[in-house]
Amino acid sequence: MTVTDGNVIRFHLQVLHGISVKSLEKRKERLFIGGVKIFGVPLENLPRTYMPEFGLVPCFLVDACSFLLERAGTVGLFRKPGSLPRIKALRAKLNRAEDCVASAVPYDVATLVKQFCRELPEPLFPPELHAALLKAQSLCEVQDRTSALQLLSCLLPARNSSCLHYLLNFLSGVSKRSSENLMTSSNLATVFVPCLMPPPNKTEMSESRLELRVLVLRTFIDNPQLFGVIPKAVMDSMEFLNDFDIPKQAHPKKGQRKRHSFQEPRVDTRGQTHPQEKPRFGDFPQRPALQDVFALHSPMSNEACKTPQDRRRSDLRLGHFSCRLTRELAAHSLPVLTGVGKLQLTPWRRRSSL
Repeated sequence: MTVTDGNVIRFHLQVLHGISVKSLEKRKERLFIGGVKIFGVPLENLPRTYMPEFGLVPCFLVDACSFLLERAGTVGLFRKPGSLPRIKALRAKLNRAEDCVASAVPYDVATLVKQFCRELPEPLFPPELHAALLKAQSLCEVQDRTSALQLLSCLLPARNSSCLHYLLNFLSGVSKRSSENLMTSSNLATVFVPCLMPPPNKTEMSESRLELRVLVLRTFIDNPQLFGVIPKAVMDSMEFLNDFDIPKQAHPKKGQRKRHSFQEPRVDTRGQTHPQEKPRFGDFPQRPALQDVFALHSPMSNEACKTPQDRRRSDLRLGHFSCRLTRELAAHSLPVLTGVGKLQLTPWRRRSSL
């Protein structure tokens, strides 16, 4: 296995939280031909602009969110629909690359943002991660839920991560003015679940499963600062693994194994080496020493009796792979994984955008 960010993150998820995630298949970039268009177009074909701390974000999303953030006190923002004739006219102007957001009605722009996310060829949260996200939200402890969701957010493709991080940070700002607009993080998550995490089939549309999706999105809206941030514990363990020189053929394929002889060389007093003679009839192997027998059958320590799963988990929590959950920055901030016990350390690195 190649030592990469994704592999180490998946290893942490499996050992610490029991969540197994398959690597996402790399999709080929699709060339869209058809002039300027905003809605229903893959992210890689949209005009994007670089936003510090976020990466490359679609220009329409930046303009719309900046416009709405100045009017975040509007009552029922994202809940009340806009005018269909006005929205249709705005879509036509945007597809012609006309600048018309600044003079629009907030409800119309909010509806366009939802339509933009819902009409993407692929959801911003890939369907391959939905099961893992819901399992992470189902964990018992709040700290475990938060750390597992943070790790899963680091597995998103870079273009999805940049767009989602910017959008979630914007929704977090809208929720902070819930006393004016009556749109809490829970209300915003309920509105945006069909746009960002649509259920893939009817089985996932049950009330309990939909509630889990809302809670996942609500956690990200309440903690946008953790989205896409690789915890320091993952970076420390990755550096630890990179220190080892793994041979290329540590595990040779079947049919390529080297045959070993069972005859060990024997050196006589004259310095000449002879192959060891085969035991003859009547010869008995030498009995092991009594202390060796006692050592083999002596009571073993608790560490030796642990299963490989428990030993890997203890290795992650102690020693080189210390992954205790501690609070970061302030007492009111949610915990993240740190690499050295209870030291107050900031996250190590953020995913870069492509």
